[in-house]
Amino acid sequence: MSIILFIVILGTLVLVHELGHFIAAKRSGIRVDEFGIGFPPRLFSKTIGETKYSLNLFPLGGFVKIFGENPGLESADSKDSARSMVNKPRYIQAWVIVAGIVFNFLFAWVILSFGFMAGMPYSVDDSAYASRVKNPELTITQVLPKSPAEIAGLKPGDKITELAAGKLSKNNPSVKEAQDIIADHEQVSVVYARGSEVKKTTIRGVTGIVGSRRAIGVSLDVTGVLQLPPLQAVYMGITTTVSLTAETALGMFNLIKNIFIGQANFSQISGPVGIVGVVRDANALGFAHLVSLAALISINLAVINFLPLPALDGGRLFFLIIEAIKRSPIKAEVANIANGIGFALLILLMAVVTYHDIVRLIHG
Repeated sequence: MSIILFIVILGTLVLVHELGHFIAAKRSGIRVDEFGIGFPPRLFSKTIGETKYSLNLFPLGGFVKIFGENPGLESADSKDSARSMVNKPRYIQAWVIVAGIVFNFLFAWVILSFGFMAGMPYSVDDSAYASRVKNPELTITQVLPKSPAEIAGLKPGDKITELAAGKLSKNNPSVKEAQDIIADHEQVSVVYARGSEVKKTTIRGVTGIVGSRRAIGVSLDVTGVLQLPPLQAVYMGITTTVSLTAETALGMFNLIKNIFIGQANFSQISGPVGIVGVVRDANALGFAHLVSLAALISINLAVINFLPLPALDGGRLFFLIIEAIKRSPIKAEVANIANGIGFALLILLMAVVTYHDIVRLIHG
């Protein structure tokens, strides 16, 4: 079930991205030869006007074939040369290139907006909406790798309903109460809810995670469900999208910086194998968590694609900027070689990340 959900989410997000390129090209008068749902082999196709619409066997997203988008690999010299992407003004080419990224951001905004209309997990620390959050509970927002909490099986999204140590027992503790109980006792009993399941575990705290104070390796927050009327939900959707984008961009910047200085920690990055596990956990916590996860993945796809690396939309945009500065096209051979190298590096990075995903899966 988790794999099917992952395929549906990723396929939808990739399809949305390609739909952005498709609509931008069509609206700009560029010939679009094919718009495919899924990847070949082709199951069914129908040509409407000049564009072939196809349904393909592998459902991981889709693709769009835009006339003239790969100069040197396809001929743009024909009766339709004026409708070739490469022969359009650079600002139009730039719009077609970034349209997929824009659509991923818009999709995140839309699903988050509908999520807030239906009810989304939200922290009571936000003073503007604290009084409107329903059923607030102490929630684990982060679990540190190899910490006592992770070893005990705790996961982000778990709701702590009771903490006990010795003769002390506290139902529905606050963040401070939970931190004090953990710090003051060598061992604590934790009762927590994960979706509809209620579980119990015993954890021994350690020092060194938070200074000299005993801790179990979790971040805590009191969260509940925030449900908003449509206009406020739309506003909250865009502010949340902007906030998540800023956090994602910062995280991406730090990752790239650490790669260059040799301090990158790939064990903290999830590839397809790891994301399947994340989807499983989100599904166990409820539909609202799946909506949040889909929005976050959509934003991640947009930010990654905006990076100025060959084989990504950002790389194509970067080449276009260079062409605008030098006022002449980059040689097709140079662009194709750069894109080939960029694609190979992306595959290598994905292989490294997937390896760490599998290692984490094997070793729990």
